[in-house]
Amino acid sequence: MTELAAVKAALKTQAVETPSWAYGNSGTRFKVFAQAGVPRTPFEKLDDAAKVHEFTGVAPTVALHIPWDKVDDYAALAKHAEERGVKIGAVNSNTFQDDSYKLGSVCHPDAAVRRKAVDHLLECVDIMDATGSKDLKLWFADGTNYPGQDDIRGRQDRLAEALAEVYGRLGDDQRMLLEYKLFEPAFYTTDVPDWGTAYAHTLKLGEKAQVVVDTGHHAPGTNIEFIVATLLREGKLGGFDFNSRFYADDDLMVGAADPFQLFRIMYEVVRGGGFTADVAFMLDQCHNIEAKIPAIIRSVMNVQEATAKALLVDREALAAAQAAEDVLEANGVLMDAYDTDVRPLLREVREEMGLDPEPMKAYRASGWAEKVVAERVGGEQAGWGA
Repeated sequence: MTELAAVKAALKTQAVETPSWAYGNSGTRFKVFAQAGVPRTPFEKLDDAAKVHEFTGVAPTVALHIPWDKVDDYAALAKHAEERGVKIGAVNSNTFQDDSYKLGSVCHPDAAVRRKAVDHLLECVDIMDATGSKDLKLWFADGTNYPGQDDIRGRQDRLAEALAEVYGRLGDDQRMLLEYKLFEPAFYTTDVPDWGTAYAHTLKLGEKAQVVVDTGHHAPGTNIEFIVATLLREGKLGGFDFNSRFYADDDLMVGAADPFQLFRIMYEVVRGGGFTADVAFMLDQCHNIEAKIPAIIRSVMNVQEATAKALLVDREALAAAQAAEDVLEANGVLMDAYDTDVRPLLREVREEMGLDPEPMKAYRASGWAEKVVAERVGGEQAGWGA
């Protein structure tokens, strides 16, 4: 197989999971902006997600968020997904939108509140069983706002106890993916603030626990590709939540703010074997002012473009330059790959997959946007409220 053929083969196997919540209404802390044609049910969210996969060919799974995607029959939801050519991906928990969780969930000082939170996480595993999902994705808003508010070490003990109980409930083919975030909504301490904390907890739990890297959850200037390389080296990188940020957790479209960073991250993924390993590539974005399905299609394409450039890095030439201690040549090898226009290559890949080479144009021509605006009248649109 030629080098170009190998690159094409790898791109054809790529999978980018889309989030159900990105198809619903979203906004800022001040206002949620409604759009015509937005799904009203989890079933309609899957219909939209299927369109993204139809036109990109690399978005075969959809992440759920509970209780935002709560239904009476999860097996029926999974069947609905499969009938439309997609499957249920990660199940995301929600322990941050209940009055009980004002001072935390699994780290709360009150045992009754901790019990409520853990029971919700166990419910999410039940939903995994019913839908065929393999990944339980956990992010906790837990933390404190003021010095002395609670015992920092004690909160870590409570977190460990909760994670251990849920970990014990996982099936043999299921994973726990623990996400971290520097700050917000807690501003003094956050209980899982960084990759080191997440790594420490997952290392103690065992092989079925891994770390999720959300690209928007870091302090400005953080070298995210270093974190990715380290977690891959340790076998603890479970997945990504891809998005872009200018300031903090902006949840903008992946590749929009700093496409060079996305390329650097994807190079470390390729170099570390993560592209062929069981690393979940997920989007975690909110489309507040732009049309949702086209934005998600564009996001998937952005990940594809960064991946294609990463696959085109001449690793032999890079290794030779590094061995020769030629700093400029080594950097130049990376920059040559990044500066490559990979859009013609990706158009070829899509044609070989039997897809339209221009997903955005194909979607617009499909009439789906007009169809859902006409049909989705009445009822309550999906969204996370505000």
